Amino acid sequence: STLSPSSAASDVYKRQHKLPLAKIIEEQYHLPVAIENDGKAAALAELWLGNLAGTTDGAAIVLGTSVGGGIIMDGQLRQGVHAQAGEFSFLINNKDASGFERFTALNSSAVHMIERCAQALQLADEHDGLAVFDAIKAGNPTVMPIFKDFCRNIVYLILNIQAVVDLDTFVIAGGISEQPIVVETINAEYDAFLASLKVAAAVLTRPTIGNAKFFNDANLYGALYNLLLQVDDGLTQEV
Repeated sequence: STLSPSSAASDVYKRQHKLPLAKIIEEQYHLPVAIENDGKAAALAELWLGNLAGTTDGAAIVLGTSVGGGIIMDGQLRQGVHAQAGEFSFLINNKDASGFERFTALNSSAVHMIERCAQALQLADEHDGLAVFDAIKAGNPTVMPIFKDFCRNIVYLILNIQAVVDLDTFVIAGGISEQPIVVETINAEYDAFLASLKVAAAVLTRPTIGNAKFFNDANLYGALYNLLLQVDDGLTQEV
């Protein structure tokens, strides 16, 4: 039968998703291989040597093209039954939109926020994040509403996660996390929301929201830690 473009793409994804990539690479190069989702790897890095170290229940939120992350519960990375825990991009936070615009992936995308700000500033390069943040840090009235709306969406994301799993600490990773104003504004918007809705403040204990120690490199350190965990586990089982 003939597949439609959407079903064909879905079929390709399913076949790739089940590809035993780690096994293929190990057999080809005779090296230990471990694979982990980039958002979960970021959470592992922060649990290992970062700003989630010593935290039994926390999460890393990675702001980039979409929104990735990982949840730590009882001191362990939460995988979920289908290894899909922490797929924050698929949370719906705009029911009035259509298609993918309903999802956190787009309306909480750091890249999309930069593009919107750059267009508002009429920059030649819509990916010029440095110029955009220069305008944000200067309090430029053209971009501040866009930036604050973005930070407010991250607040809603944290509140939604908090209502389900009750975490102690959230760390923000991704390239824009190196800009102190990002976490500062997320915290300010979180406090403003609680002040506007007393019942939320009364019911939900406010978590700590801070930067990831490893910023945009958290996923790389976490990938290493994931490998070390699997290699050590394998050595332990052999002994």
